[in-house]
Amino acid sequence: MILVQDTIVSLEVIEKEFCCDLESCKGCCCIEGDAGAPVTAEEEEKLQAMLPELLPHITKEAREVIAQQGIAYNDPSGERVLSIVNDKDCVFARTDHNGWCYCVIERLFSKGQFTFKKPISCHLYPIRLTQIGERVGVEYHRWDICHSSRQLGHKLRMPLYRYLREPLVRRFGQEWYDELCLTADEWNKQVNGARER
Repeated sequence: MILVQDTIVSLEVIEKEFCCDLESCKGCCCIEGDAGAPVTAEEEEKLQAMLPELLPHITKEAREVIAQQGIAYNDPSGERVLSIVNDKDCVFARTDHNGWCYCVIERLFSKGQFTFKKPISCHLYPIRLTQIGERVGVEYHRWDICHSSRQLGHKLRMPLYRYLREPLVRRFGQEWYDELCLTADEWNKQVNGARER
């Protein structure tokens, strides 16, 4: 673990290589799993305000789930997460005729209809934020369905923190990200120096 401002960052965030391989996975992280994506109170409020415009674009099953329990619920650990359909699919996920999964929120954002792209937990994945005492922990989450993305990241020599620059800056700010990059550079020099000895 390393300290970047007031956050504790796992070394895996620096050391692991990753690049989403959508050609292989087709966005299945939105429709796999046994719980929805974590969502903050502020994000839930934004999505609730956007809901009238989102409803026509989501599935009938998703609309039914939202009508019954809302856009989010508390998972077994007590964390607030987005509602899901059939115990796996995010209510805001759709699948196109080619079998590609996409986020309705992000698609409408890309068309200029919203200023909110998607929950930060979705944007940051496979980084997950945790609470470590008084500090925020920035950790790498390994999931089997991302195997091809790890392979692509290795092929491209793409460090996870570099791949996720945009969401990391969105969440923590440019100054924090610049400090992370400097820390990563120093860490890599130490590691490479130790290997050469």
